[in-house]
Amino acid sequence: MCEQNKKALIAMSGGVDSSVAALLTKQAGYECVGCTMRLFHNEAVGEGESTCCSLDDVQDAKSVCLALGMPHYVFNFSEDFSEKIIKKFVDSYFAGATPNPCIDCNRYMKFEKLYERARILGCSHIVTGHYARIEKENGRYVLKKALDPAKDQSYVLYNLTPLQLEHTLFPLGGLSKAETRAIAGQNGFINSHKPDSQDICFVPNGDYAAVIERFSGRKAKPGNFIDENGNVLGRHKGVIHYTIGQRKGLGIASSAPLFVTKIDPAANTVTLTHGEGLFTDTVTVKDLNLSAVDSIPDPIRVEAKIRYRHTPAPATAVQTDEDTLVIKFDTPQRAVTKGQAAVLYIGDTVLGGGTIVG
Repeated sequence: MCEQNKKALIAMSGGVDSSVAALLTKQAGYECVGCTMRLFHNEAVGEGESTCCSLDDVQDAKSVCLALGMPHYVFNFSEDFSEKIIKKFVDSYFAGATPNPCIDCNRYMKFEKLYERARILGCSHIVTGHYARIEKENGRYVLKKALDPAKDQSYVLYNLTPLQLEHTLFPLGGLSKAETRAIAGQNGFINSHKPDSQDICFVPNGDYAAVIERFSGRKAKPGNFIDENGNVLGRHKGVIHYTIGQRKGLGIASSAPLFVTKIDPAANTVTLTHGEGLFTDTVTVKDLNLSAVDSIPDPIRVEAKIRYRHTPAPATAVQTDEDTLVIKFDTPQRAVTKGQAAVLYIGDTVLGGGTIVG
């Protein structure tokens, strides 16, 4: 994509963030084209207030584009989204893992499918409303945290490559959410007070298990809750209903709180303890993307996040082979979960990351 033409494809969800990102990009002198990605049909996963891809969302995006004098397109990526995002989500839960579909959506939809569409349209950049920053350091484009730590989304963007970063703009990286809403209000955007979505877009009302069963056509098979010695404590509803560290919704009476510490799909058991085994200091990561460096052949000091809301913790990381990274935390971390991402930081720069496998 040629940078000289300064033409940008704006991913617009109908929300306030992407709308302000479009405005700021236009003000920066880019020729802007708005687009909304149709990622799934609500009937495939069930209706709910939190679902995206609704007609209202599309109309909100179109309204902002009209106000800004931008063309607006709707791209149907539902088939790819179903295969690469929803199917992986479903398969992971049946395998006892807990994935982060927002990371996969950014990787395969926004910065793969949309990147391809931008090339066709002759755009030099993709623009989204994410709260993160991109800077060029020593000839390499690197991902950095947003200036507002409360809104930083660099964790879910760690899979971006240096080439993708070179052709991506995050106009909101230096703003707070309050500043973004203020800009939207000042410019008369109809979505300036639209609430943020709190759930995964294709999971209405946060009911993961219902979506998994509906999409897969499989019913979760009940099995045994066991303790660390294999003693049966009761019956569970199926492994898709649980994740490591979970305490609520177990339905097991106990004098002290019980936590999920292991999920074994093969045996169809869920192990509960009073917290024993919930902390670990060593994490193994695969499916690596090291955007800021070529490799990590020697131990390096980092801060690492093992889930989106996790506070980065001091650790030492080393790459043990081409696609495997081992992270050793200074202090044990709670509820390390297979399927989640571990992301490495040096200061405010994202070094890279991968998927937790153990």
